Amino acid sequence: MPDVPSRPSWTFLTNHAHVLVCISEEHDIRARDIATKVGITERAAQSIVADLVAEGYVTRTREGRRNRYEVHSDAPLRHPLDQDHTVGELLVTLGKLRTVTG
Repeated sequence: MPDVPSRPSWTFLTNHAHVLVCISEEHDIRARDIATKVGITERAAQSIVADLVAEGYVTRTREGRRNRYEVHSDAPLRHPLDQDHTVGELLVTLGKLRTVTG
């Protein structure tokens, strides 16, 4: 039987960060595809997207039957230890954004 890679019991980034990365890479990604990439349920993906929209990290616009997302790279990170850094800096560090534009 071939070795199947197991999912780690914890990661350095939260599911919210992983969802944000997915949206930054594909601005019209579906919740189903986010869920598959992150390894969460579709309902959890929808809930996290709603959190990101409600807190102003992402803008969601309806285009036909799909949603289109815009990540606000100038938004500060939430944790007190990280508040002096932005979403854009995080995405640049992860190699998901070339430069921070505000």
